[in-house]
Amino acid sequence: MNKKQTLKIIQEEKWLQPFEKELGARNIRYQNSLSQIQSHYGSILEFARIHEYYGIHFDTIRNGWTYREWAPEAKQLFFMGDFNGWNRYSHPMKRNHRGDWEIFLPHGQYQESFVHQGKVKVHVVSDRHELDRIPAYIRRVIQDERTHDFAGQLWFPEKAFSWKDHSFDSKNNVKQPIIYECHIGMAQEKEGVGTFLEFAEHILPRIKASGYNTIQMMAIMEHPYYGSFGYHVSNFFSPTSRFGTPEELKYLVNTCHEMGISVIMDLVHSHAVKNVLEGLNEFDGSFDQYFHPGSRGYHEGWDSKLFNYGKPNVLQFLLSNIRYWLEEFHFDGFRWDGVTSMIYQHHGHVSFGDPSAYFGDGVDEDAVVYLQLANRLIHDFSSQALSIAEEVSGMPGLCRPQEDGGIGFDFRLGMGIPDFWIKTLKHKPDEHWDMFEMWHELTNRPKGEKTIAYAESHDQALVGDKSIAFWLMDKEMYFSMSKLQQSLVVDRGIALHKMIRLITISLGGEGYLNFIGNEFGHPEWVDFPREGNNWSYQYARRQWSLVDTEHLRYRDLGKWDEAMIDLISDYEVCAAAPATQLYLDADKKIIGYERAGLVFIHSWNISESIFGFELPVPSKGTYHLILNSDDEAFGGFGRIKEEQHYTTDIDQKIHIYLPNRTSLVFQKL
Repeated sequence: MNKKQTLKIIQEEKWLQPFEKELGARNIRYQNSLSQIQSHYGSILEFARIHEYYGIHFDTIRNGWTYREWAPEAKQLFFMGDFNGWNRYSHPMKRNHRGDWEIFLPHGQYQESFVHQGKVKVHVVSDRHELDRIPAYIRRVIQDERTHDFAGQLWFPEKAFSWKDHSFDSKNNVKQPIIYECHIGMAQEKEGVGTFLEFAEHILPRIKASGYNTIQMMAIMEHPYYGSFGYHVSNFFSPTSRFGTPEELKYLVNTCHEMGISVIMDLVHSHAVKNVLEGLNEFDGSFDQYFHPGSRGYHEGWDSKLFNYGKPNVLQFLLSNIRYWLEEFHFDGFRWDGVTSMIYQHHGHVSFGDPSAYFGDGVDEDAVVYLQLANRLIHDFSSQALSIAEEVSGMPGLCRPQEDGGIGFDFRLGMGIPDFWIKTLKHKPDEHWDMFEMWHELTNRPKGEKTIAYAESHDQALVGDKSIAFWLMDKEMYFSMSKLQQSLVVDRGIALHKMIRLITISLGGEGYLNFIGNEFGHPEWVDFPREGNNWSYQYARRQWSLVDTEHLRYRDLGKWDEAMIDLISDYEVCAAAPATQLYLDADKKIIGYERAGLVFIHSWNISESIFGFELPVPSKGTYHLILNSDDEAFGGFGRIKEEQHYTTDIDQKIHIYLPNRTSLVFQKL
């Protein structure tokens, strides 16, 4: 490759020059795949419409319903359901000119039996077995409350949903995503499964008032086991019926848009549930229709199946799935689950200290090409769509454009940040916190690539782990959160909880994420109903009454989060250039920096408050305090007088009172 052809990523990242050949080959594979798609279909958008061919559709020309299925190794398929009294063999399907299985049901003959909400399955006969399966492209799946059996459900509502979000503009949200990660089912305080409509009525107003501009919805695609958090997907084109109907999901997304809130979906294309009866596994009787055969097709850690991204039919299935959710439900993008597992055959279970680990035999190049094509599709569909990768290895070019040698994501999740906070809280006493390590973890990210920073997500809130609030205050959260009593443990926990969030959002990336309820220090882990807890919903809910109760300190944390988000949004802090360090004292445990024209100072000191602290500032002038974690309104001690102005001295410093365990933000007048 001559200099003219050198990829931009190699020009800008000199350490990648030894891997020019590998990156060049990766780019060629992507270009060749895209070119092949465009030559056969005209565009990748057209390629990603196979869901309009497969599945159940009304044919206006022939005046009836056509059902098609891709099952190359099957010997025979039979369509069955309420419409034929569940007769397994009365409606055989035939192979068409493409080799797909197909059946046509004339409207005149079936208008009374093949109806809205009717249940259906497909009986698949193969060399290995005969099984009743759920159609792969079905749009709705329901579970029988008595037998717990899952079945496809016909969904032909009389009236199409009327979208009212045509004027929604998400440019500012894309520029600086402030993301509220949530699970519809566990969002209510009741001990039970919440719904799309309940979320729209009760939770959306809270999110809007808190200042978040983007919602990340978990567990939207149908999954047979509620306790999987939605990560063992069975039916990729079906919004889970646990939370309501497809129209109710559309209503929720539409309401978000009317409030100016973007909605991204937690997309699980990294694996699929291994269940044979509910999912895609062994659909046509073979082991490798959608997935890799043998051990390569099974993820031991997740107990699930792994897609073969090199198969054209699988590629088209997954890309069409992306278009479906963007187009049918108006999602504004995706947070991609398990990208590290996708792009490495070893699923990331190696050391990445040597750059060669990003290339070579361990990489699943088919998965990389799939992700490049997927991001091309997403951004061709909408220039304002968001694509965020959950990726821990630091794969070079993850969030760079494909033409530069990248994979094309908009943002990566800063997964090292919550790991840093948990390890610090778990293993180090406060006096041993390392300011240099803190600065490094919060600022060390790939050049030219954007990061979503977060102190904790759902991962840290799951049973078996602890949220930050739990690490800080543990059982005291149950007994000592009233403002009417004193607790040194809670005082420390409240102070550090606020500081950790402010330094993370202002220093750690170009966007921010918070898991539902963690902003006010929700006291309990997340544990879905299972045999081990007697199928209880006690820990699969959010206790909003805690933040709503005036005399509880959860309310103070909630107010702090609102003030913090308002400041970050008003000054577009995350969208600004990375921070410039102004001050770092490892002994006194103080960090100061400038970002977006604001001056941030954090004192992690356990006991020493400093009078006349000399804070270097970017330019001469007068500064005023605009956010103070020690404010009594946020559960602090009110040690700083409000409405004070600070004028720089001859050394371009301002003299302030800096209390211990306090974060302050200053703005120049």
